[in-house]
Amino acid sequence: MELDALGKATADFEAAGARVVAISPQQSEFSQAMIDEKGLTFDILSDPGNRVAETYGIRFRLADSMIALYQKFKIDVPKHNGDDTWTLPMPTRLIIDRDGTIRYAEITPDHTVRPEMEHTLEALKTI
Repeated sequence: MELDALGKATADFEAAGARVVAISPQQSEFSQAMIDEKGLTFDILSDPGNRVAETYGIRFRLADSMIALYQKFKIDVPKHNGDDTWTLPMPTRLIIDRDGTIRYAEITPDHTVRPEMEHTLEALKTI
C-alpha cells in the first residue's frame, strides 16, 4: 500500500523538485517484480541485510509473536530478504539534499504505521 501511495504522489514530489527513491531489504528481483506489477516510476534500491537501515538506526527485529503471524499468513520475510534475521526497517521518510544532508525525517517505530505523505510534501516545499 505504501508503494502505491508513493507511486500516486511521485508527480507531486517531482513537481516540488525531488526524486523519489525507495530502499528495501528485499532482494532486487522481488523489488523489480513490485515495480512491474504496480507500474511504479521510481527506483527501489536493495539494502541487503538492512545495512543502510542499521546505519540510520532504524533496523529492528520482528517480535516472535509477529513472526508467527507472518508465518501464519505465509509472508516469507527470509525468502524475500535473503537472510533469516527477520529484520525490517522502521517506516521512514527522509528528504536528503544534494549534499547528502538529511533535511527532514519522519520515522514511525510502529511498523504497521507509515509516515504521512502530506507531511513530507509540506516539508519539501519549505526546504
